[in-house]
Amino acid sequence: MSVTRLVAELHSPVGGLVLTDGAHGVKLPYGAARRGRGALADLMRRKALYPVYQPIVSLRDNSIYSHEALIRGPQNTVFHRPDALLSAATQESLNFEFECHCVIAALERWGNLTESGRLFVNISAQVLVAVVRRYGRVELIDLINGLGVLPRKLVFEITEYERVTDMDDLARVVQEIRSAGVALALDDFGDGRSSLRLWSQLMPEIVKIDKYFTRNISQHADKLKTIQALQQIAAIFGTSLVAEGIETEEDLRVLRDIGIEYGQGYFLGRPAPLPREQIEARALDVMRDSRVSVFPELRRVSQISALSRVAVLEAPAVGMSTSNDELAVLFFNHRTLHAVAVVDGTRPVGIINRANFLNEYSKLYYREIWGRRSCLVHANLEARVIERNHNVDELIGILTSDDQRYLTDGFIVTENGRYVGLGTGEQLVRSVTETRIEAARHANPLTFLPGNIPISQHIERLLASDVDFVACYADLNNFKPFNDQYGYWRGDEMIRLAARLIARHCDPLRDFVGHVGGDDFIILYQSADWRLQCQNIVTEFAERAVELFDLSARQAGGIQAEDRHGVSRFFPLTTLSIGAVKIDHHRFSNAEQVASVAARAKHEAKTQGVGLLVLDRSDVSNWQGQEPTASSAMPAPLHVANGWIGDSSEPSASGS
Repeated sequence: MSVTRLVAELHSPVGGLVLTDGAHGVKLPYGAARRGRGALADLMRRKALYPVYQPIVSLRDNSIYSHEALIRGPQNTVFHRPDALLSAATQESLNFEFECHCVIAALERWGNLTESGRLFVNISAQVLVAVVRRYGRVELIDLINGLGVLPRKLVFEITEYERVTDMDDLARVVQEIRSAGVALALDDFGDGRSSLRLWSQLMPEIVKIDKYFTRNISQHADKLKTIQALQQIAAIFGTSLVAEGIETEEDLRVLRDIGIEYGQGYFLGRPAPLPREQIEARALDVMRDSRVSVFPELRRVSQISALSRVAVLEAPAVGMSTSNDELAVLFFNHRTLHAVAVVDGTRPVGIINRANFLNEYSKLYYREIWGRRSCLVHANLEARVIERNHNVDELIGILTSDDQRYLTDGFIVTENGRYVGLGTGEQLVRSVTETRIEAARHANPLTFLPGNIPISQHIERLLASDVDFVACYADLNNFKPFNDQYGYWRGDEMIRLAARLIARHCDPLRDFVGHVGGDDFIILYQSADWRLQCQNIVTEFAERAVELFDLSARQAGGIQAEDRHGVSRFFPLTTLSIGAVKIDHHRFSNAEQVASVAARAKHEAKTQGVGLLVLDRSDVSNWQGQEPTASSAMPAPLHVANGWIGDSSEPSASGS
């Protein structure tokens, strides 16, 4: 079959007699002509539909990686929009014909432009299978070559793959066209219809991430984590990722910094009749800017608190008919067993406390009267039964319950409703403490600012990016006496005030604010006006913090309180000190070094009683060779106090 005839059939491959429109020489099969009397059919006959091309950009070197062909109707008409064209195709029952028409138009125009670059062409999975099955791989490749497009420069972007009923058949078709050099991409992955199985089975060279996950990614930590998970899957399958829908500078920065290979969107370049040679100027400025983005942080750590962290005792259970004598033997043989579960088959119905049971069993004549009777009489039938994947934080009610049997008896652990073991109150207390500490390392529970782990990660990113930045360590002066005087509730409000002011005087897209613990904060500035911002923080905090003191303290300019040695003395009103260090990335190799020198700068600021102290290069050089101390290095040791997590350098409302 000639290329000309194949092109004509692919414009409307429904079979039947072929009619010719003499004015334009466009052939349509008779079946399509009979029903193709609508506006879209007319546009197709007149070749009024045309392709435009949107760039797909390498986020590694700013180059144009390829272009995607998109179809448009006549300008200044309703059919200029692609959604209107798709709607018309459905109404006129021309979906198949319309799609083939678009593919041919995109390839034909690209061939006429004699472009040597790579081209993405959208095609549904159903149409791709039908075309290959009808014409065969050889004729399809001849068609592509005949239109002036090299198969190795063509990428079929598979759409509507959720409608595929036979994935194995699609996989065979994909393998056929791939053997001829045509690459494969999956479109809109993650839109709720996409299939991970299809990704695994087809092994596409490229997967395009749905714009839902890329839009406003700079503000949504959950979207960031989702894309990072997709990156791990892509690494397993050897797939490149394209982030669609990039429309802002902030989103581009984040996607660039997390290592997404390719991007597409209006901010990089809009669709145009001719291919682009360079991305938009604003986008190019962003890509050439060495400053790193500030990743949005999750305010919760979803998997840290799983009950799997609690050590579940694989303890034996007894049945409802087990006698008291048999239960006594069980306890004697398992001397460390604090309790035993009573089950009906695999379903737990109660729990028997060891000490309570043996106390009754040891009484005079108990064995003679009750020894052979069911042990169920000693069971707590209101035992707490917890699924293994339960969230630990939701079990705190056990610790605070009025029924203290839950602490002594512990609780029963099930998996899908089946008994698997016991948990103890002691283990629960330890697990809750550990999960709170672990969560605080990610996000401080008082201010919800990033904790030690995100702080360290961001410093490492700054150092790896070869960008100079300013590390500031902020701390409150005379905070302990304030906290002792007014209590941790007002102390917590003082810390939250500091957090709000620090965040307010930072650019959230350039400057990172972290809460080390207690009244200690880290600020990592990339903004040029960092010095002014620090001074504003110090000034505004002094003005606002005085409002948290009683009137008598305000009038006196401070409070009378005991110092660390128990000696009563006068303490001025609480203020804030910031130690700042200009970080030359050539002279620091890890986050600990940066945190250590920033902490020492903070110590100097507090010692000298100044609001802002900036270390010069000689000071940094003198300190860099010294080993960091426990009080100056970050992350600092953590402990729990007053219900919050903090660093151990200076006790405070939040345990700092």
